[in-house]
Amino acid sequence: MTWFEALFVLVAGLGAGTINAVVGSGTLLTFPALLAVGLPPILANVSNNIGLAPGTAAGAIGYRRELEGQRGRMLRLIPASLLGGIVGAVLLLKLPGSAFKAVVPGLILLGCVLVALQPWLSKRIGAPEHTHRGAWWVIPAVFATGIYGGYFGAAQGVLLMAVLGIGMDADLQRMNGLKNVLATVVNSVAAVLFIIVADVDWLAAGLIAVGSTIGGFVGARYGRKLPPTGLRVLIVVIGAVAVVTMVF
Repeated sequence: MTWFEALFVLVAGLGAGTINAVVGSGTLLTFPALLAVGLPPILANVSNNIGLAPGTAAGAIGYRRELEGQRGRMLRLIPASLLGGIVGAVLLLKLPGSAFKAVVPGLILLGCVLVALQPWLSKRIGAPEHTHRGAWWVIPAVFATGIYGGYFGAAQGVLLMAVLGIGMDADLQRMNGLKNVLATVVNSVAAVLFIIVADVDWLAAGLIAVGSTIGGFVGARYGRKLPPTGLRVLIVVIGAVAVVTMVF
C-alpha cells in the first residue's frame, strides 16, 4: 500500500467513524475504499470490521450521557447483539459472498421506511406494555440485526434505530446512544472471531481503527445535538444512499 492509498483509507475510516456514531452505514465508505486499494472482498470485509470496532466504541462513549438510566435495557439487549454478531460472522466465513446480496438492499430500505414512519407507527402500534423494556419483539429483532451486522454491517445502525425507535418509548437520541452500544458489541465479537480464524490485513485494519476512533468522538459530539426530526431525516438519507450504492 502506497502512502497515498494509506491516507485514503485513513480518511475513509475517519468519515466512517463519524457517520457510524450519528447513524450507521460507515462501512459504505471504508469497504469500497479497501476494494479500491486492491484488497479482495472477504479480506476487505474482515479487515474493515476489525478496524471499525474501536470507532463504534468511541461513539458509544461519546453518547454516555444519553445512556444514563438505560443499564437495564443494555443488559437485556446486549446478549441478543452478542449472539447475532457471532452468527453473522460465522456466516461470512462459511457462505458464498452472494448469499445475502439480494436481501441486504431490501433490509436497508425497510429500515429507512420504518425510521421515517416511526412517529406514525408508534401511535398505531401503541405504547409498549412496559415502556422501559419495550415491545416483546425488540429482542429477536436486535438478534436478527446483529446477524446482519456480523455478516456485513452497512446500515446496521439504520436498522437498529428503526427497531429501537418503534419498539421502545424513549427519546430518539437516547436510542441512538443505545444503538451505538449494541453496534459496538456486534462489531467487537465479530472482530474477535475474525482475528482468531480469518486472514487480516493489519495495515488496513489499523488505519481504519485510527480514523474511525477519531471520527467516533467527532460524530458523537455533533450528532447528539441534532433534534429528533433532523436525526430522522439524516438516517433516511444515508440509508437511501446505502441502498443506491449497493444496487448500482
